[in-house]
Amino acid sequence: MAVEEEGLRVFQSVKIKIGEAKNLPSYPGPNKMRDCYCTVNLDQEEVFRTKIVEKSLCPFYGEDFYCEIPRSFRHLSFYLFDRDVFRRDSIIGKVAIRKEDLPKYHNRDTWFQLQHVDADSEVQGQVHLELRLSEVITDSGVVCHKLATRVVECQGLPIVNGQCDPYATVTLAGPLRSEAKKTKVKKKTNNPQFDEVFYFEVTRPCSYSKKSHFDFEEEDVDKLEIRVDLWNASNLKFGDEFLGELRIPLKVLRQSGSHKAWYFLQPRDNGSKSPKPDDLGSLRLNVVYTEDHVFSSDYYSPLRELLLKSADVEPVSASAAHILGEVCREKQEAAIPLARLLLHAGRVVAFVSAIASAEVQRTQDPNTIFRGNSLTSKCIDETMKLAGMHYLHVTLGPAIEEICQSHKSCEIDPVRLKDGENLENNMENLRQFVDHVFHAITTSGVSCPTVMCDIFFSLREAAAKRFQDDPDVRYTAVSSFIFLRFFAPAILSPNLFQLTPHHTDPQTSRTLTLVSKTIQTLGSLSKSKSASFKESYMATFYEFFNEQKYADAVKNFLDLISSSGRRDPKSVEQPILLKEGFMIKRAQGRKRFGMKNFKKRWFRLTNHEFTYQKSKGDPPLCSIPIENILAVERLEEESFKMKNMFQVVQPERALYIQANNCVEAKDWIDILTKVSQCNQKRLSVFHPSAYLNGHWLCCRASSDTAAGCTPCTGGLPANIQLDVDGDRETERIYSLFLTYMAKLEKMQEACGSKSVYAGPEQEEYSTFVIDDPQETYKTLRQLIAGVGALEQEHAQYRRDKFKKTRYGSQEHPIGDRTFQSCVRQQSETSTHSI
Repeated sequence: MAVEEEGLRVFQSVKIKIGEAKNLPSYPGPNKMRDCYCTVNLDQEEVFRTKIVEKSLCPFYGEDFYCEIPRSFRHLSFYLFDRDVFRRDSIIGKVAIRKEDLPKYHNRDTWFQLQHVDADSEVQGQVHLELRLSEVITDSGVVCHKLATRVVECQGLPIVNGQCDPYATVTLAGPLRSEAKKTKVKKKTNNPQFDEVFYFEVTRPCSYSKKSHFDFEEEDVDKLEIRVDLWNASNLKFGDEFLGELRIPLKVLRQSGSHKAWYFLQPRDNGSKSPKPDDLGSLRLNVVYTEDHVFSSDYYSPLRELLLKSADVEPVSASAAHILGEVCREKQEAAIPLARLLLHAGRVVAFVSAIASAEVQRTQDPNTIFRGNSLTSKCIDETMKLAGMHYLHVTLGPAIEEICQSHKSCEIDPVRLKDGENLENNMENLRQFVDHVFHAITTSGVSCPTVMCDIFFSLREAAAKRFQDDPDVRYTAVSSFIFLRFFAPAILSPNLFQLTPHHTDPQTSRTLTLVSKTIQTLGSLSKSKSASFKESYMATFYEFFNEQKYADAVKNFLDLISSSGRRDPKSVEQPILLKEGFMIKRAQGRKRFGMKNFKKRWFRLTNHEFTYQKSKGDPPLCSIPIENILAVERLEEESFKMKNMFQVVQPERALYIQANNCVEAKDWIDILTKVSQCNQKRLSVFHPSAYLNGHWLCCRASSDTAAGCTPCTGGLPANIQLDVDGDRETERIYSLFLTYMAKLEKMQEACGSKSVYAGPEQEEYSTFVIDDPQETYKTLRQLIAGVGALEQEHAQYRRDKFKKTRYGSQEHPIGDRTFQSCVRQQSETSTHSI
C-alpha cells in the first residue's frame, strides 16, 4: 500500500531471512533445552512467526518472510520466545533495529546480540501536546504565571494483551516539587482523543509589572519539566501497563509563550543497568528493506522505453535489460523487477527468448544447459512465480493436503526407522504419494499458463537447434525449469508457495522431501536413474518407477506445455483457491458493543466466491459471489474501537471483518479488490464508518441505503497473476542502476578498451559480456543519462520537501531520527554544493 505524498507514491517493503540462534541460555530445569520460535514485529505489532524448534539452545530456522509495509514504523524487531505449555510463553530476548539503521545491514548476513526485554522500553506511538504559559493577575493585584498543558491526542499506541484502554498522567516536576494530574481512560482504542487541559502554577506571585514578557527567573525554568506518561488501564492484579513517556523542559517556552508539537513516546529512564547482551545469545538475520519513491509515469518514459526494447537489440547483450544483469551483484535482484516490468508490458517472452538463445549458444555441454544462476534462469523463475502460482495451487494443492493430513509414515532410510515401523509398508505409502503427485503434474499440461508455455517453446527450439545430435535436449531444457525450479521446490517447502498456511511437522516434512527428490529425478529423464541418488535407499526405492510409462508420461507432458498452438486456450472451470484463514466478523443487526457481536470464522476466497464457515472444512455459513462485491475498503477504527478492520460492501449490506494485523488486512483488501475489480456495479463512493444506532457515523445520514460520502480507493487490475505496478518496477531498476553506477562506468571503459585494443582482455573487464562494444557503449551512454536525469528529479524533490517539512509535525514528530538524519544529509549536500 503506497503512502501518497505530493507528486509521488512511497512504497515500503521488507524481505527477511531468519537464519538461526546460538548460545541461548539454558532452561532453569533438569532438561536445560528450550522450544524456541521467533516473531517479526513492526514496533510492537507481530506480523510473522516462525516454526517452533524443539529441544535446542541453537535453533535453526532458515525461514524467509516478505511483506509490504502499510504504515510508518520506528523499529523492526525480532523476539525470541520459549514455548511454555502451561503458562504464557516467555521472552528470551529481542533484536530491535531502528528504521534509519536498516540500510547498514542491507542484504548481509549479520549476527545480532539478543537484548533483554524490559517492559519500560517496549514503547510505540506518538502524542500531540500543547503548552501555554500565561500571566494571571490575582484579586490582590499581584502577578503569577500558570502553565496550561493540553493533551490533544495519541496515535499508534500498542495493543497490550489484545486490548488498549489508555490514559495519560501529566506531571510538572522540578528539584523541589512534583504535581501530577490524570486524564480520563479511553476505552478500546489505540488512537485516543483526549483533548484535556491541565493547569499548573509555575512561579510564585510577584509584584505586577507591565512588561510584555514574562518575569520569572531563568534558572527556575531550566529546572522544571513537563512529563507525560501513557498507561494502559488493566484489570489484572499486576497493575496498569506502561506505554511510554515524554519529557519536555519548560525552556522551550523562552522565546514564545506557547508550544504545540507531536512527540514520539520514549522508553522510561529508570536508571537501571541491563545485563550484558552476550548473556542471552545471538540471532543471525538477513534484512532487505526498500523504500521506493515513485513519480508519475511520464518521469520514467525514457528509461522504461530503453528497457522494453531490449528484446529487439542486436546483440541482446548490448540491451539495457541485459546490462542490468551484468552490473548487479546478484542476478536475482536484477531479474525480479525486470521480469515484472516485462511481464506487465507483454515483452517478457520476447526478451527471455533472446537471452536464452544467446546463453544456449555459449553452452558447450547439453547436460549443463540452463543449470547455472544466469539472468535467463532467474527471469524465468520469477515469471513462473508470477504467472504460474495459481496453476501450481490447482495442480499440487489436493495432493499436498492429502500428505499433510494423512500423517502416514514414509521413512525408507533403515537407519531412521522408528520402533514398530515396517520398511515395506513405508515404501508403499511413499509410492502412493509419489504416484498421486506425479499423476497430478503430468495431467495438468492443458492448464499451464500461456506465457509459461510460450517461454518453454522458445527454450525447446533454441536447445534443439544448438544440440541437434542430442534427441533429449529439447526435453531437459524445459524439465530443468518446470520440474527442478517449479514443482520440486513447491513440494519441498509448500508454505513458501502458500500451499500450506504453516510449516509442516517433522514427519510430514521428511515425506515431502522424499517425494520432491523422486519427482525431480522422474522429471529429469536422466539415463542412469540410480546414479542420480547419493543414498542407496533412494536408488532402491526408485526401482518402482523404472517402467517406461513414467518416462512417456513426462515426455508427453513436456511436449504439451512446450508446443505452439497445442490447446484450446479455455480458462479452467474449477474454482481456484486464492486465500484463506481465520478472521473475526461482526454479526449484522446487533448492538454496537458486546462480545456476541464478533465471532471468529474461517474465511475462504476463490475466483468464484467469498465464504466463511465456523472452522476449516465445515459447510459455509455465508457465501458471497464475487460479482456481488461492490467495494472493499478499510473501516475507520472509531466504528467499533477495533484495529485492522475492513468492509466488504454488498448490494444489501456491508460485511465488517477484523484481520489479525495490518499486513494481513492489507493482503485481504488487495486480493478482494483485485478479484472483484471488473464487476460492472462496483461503487465509486463508500461510507468509511459503520451504520450504527440509526445513522452512518461518517456523514450522519440516517438512511442505511444512503450513497457513500467518500470516493473509493483506486482499484487494481482484475488479472491477479499479472498485477504489476510498472512505474514502481522502473523505479526499482533505476535504484539498482544508481547503486551500481561505478560498474556502469567501468563497463563503458571496457567497451572503449575493446574497440581500440585487439590484444588480450584486461582482467578487470573480463567479468562483462560484451559482444558488440560500439552498440553496448551507445546503450550505456543512454542509461547513464537517463539515470542521471531521474536522480536530479529525486534530489530536487528531497530539497523541496525538506524546505516544507516542520520538525514536530505529525509526519515528523520530535524524536524522529529519520528526519534528523535527513537534516544532516541536506546540510552535507549544501556544504558540498558550496
